[in-house]
Amino acid sequence: MRAWRKWSGVTDILSDTIPGMRVVKTFNQEEREAQRFDRRNASVTEEYNRIHRMWTTFWPGLMLAVHGTTVAVWAFALPRLLEGPGADPGLSAGTFVSFLLYTTMFIGPVEIIGQMARTMNRATSSAHRVFEVLDTEPEIVEQPRPVRLEPLAGRVSFDSVTFGYDGVRQVLRGVSFDVEPGEMIGLVGPSGGGKTTVVNLIARFHDTTGGTIRIDGVDIRSLEIGHYRRQMGMVLQDPYLFHGTVVENIRYGHPEADLDRVIEAGKAANAHDFICRLPHGYDTVVGERGQTLSGGERQRVSIARAILHDPRILILDEATSAVDTETERKIQEALDRLVAGRTVFAIAHRLSTLHRASRLFVMKDGRLAEAGTHEELLANPNGIYRRLHEMQLEMQRPRQRED
Repeated sequence: MRAWRKWSGVTDILSDTIPGMRVVKTFNQEEREAQRFDRRNASVTEEYNRIHRMWTTFWPGLMLAVHGTTVAVWAFALPRLLEGPGADPGLSAGTFVSFLLYTTMFIGPVEIIGQMARTMNRATSSAHRVFEVLDTEPEIVEQPRPVRLEPLAGRVSFDSVTFGYDGVRQVLRGVSFDVEPGEMIGLVGPSGGGKTTVVNLIARFHDTTGGTIRIDGVDIRSLEIGHYRRQMGMVLQDPYLFHGTVVENIRYGHPEADLDRVIEAGKAANAHDFICRLPHGYDTVVGERGQTLSGGERQRVSIARAILHDPRILILDEATSAVDTETERKIQEALDRLVAGRTVFAIAHRLSTLHRASRLFVMKDGRLAEAGTHEELLANPNGIYRRLHEMQLEMQRPRQRED
């Protein structure tokens, strides 16, 4: 068990360092990471050497004792078998052979049991690790008779919702709002205000600590999780692409879609042109996490994936924050097509990206501090949104002067 846990520490370092290799090289920390790996690897090697020392002591000792019994039988039996002529032999040849055969039959199972000791140790320690995973209770539990909403309209209601990741510190404190189907809600506010937590609760990645979330008037905890999530889409700040072709990534949420629908989704996401310039077009392999594509290209492929999925509730998490101005314009055009007719929750720090939002929710310290349209929030001279808006305008002025 100790060896397996130390080996797990080695794989932890590898899985942590290899994906972050650019950061390691940027800060010239190759030697430090190599030393960290060497220390973990040496610890594993020492543990396995200890196991092998124990085994190489136990097994030869067991075999010596087992086969020593055969030698002992011969040593005690031969003098009695070889007594002189006319003497009464203490042991007949038949008895000796029978005893020797029985001894051999006894030795066989002992050898097998000795070999099984090592195998059983490895099996039980491995099984313990497997059952640790299997016995873990899921945080999200589906009710015995879940509800299916067909079709999902997209009405979302928060009723005095509270939530804490650790069960102690509350990230959301009594948040309440109602969103009608087809509305686009912009979530803005200082970092740590609870914006991402709100969309995670809508996706039911977590259950609320207190209060209720309703989808079309039904408690979200009563919904069938898989059916609900099939009607929901997400476009994240850092889009994740799987190792495979472009068409496979676009089809991920809708595997049975034909190529014509994939191409339509690519055009709607402003991705068709750059995909056609790839070596094999839609059949080009994008590599692990889409590493052969730029950030803006990955984002547009993820938007095409969401368009093909055709969700009723759409979550946008800083979808244009990490790209240049030209790419942002193309992504924004694609998003404008994507959000049409859906209930949308869009997180953005750049307030200019929320020009199509029906309402804006300002989150601060886990509470819904302000809510309203862009004009209504700007009309409040002491409002949080107005202060954020003025700060962004001030930051843009020096750039405009430099231009």
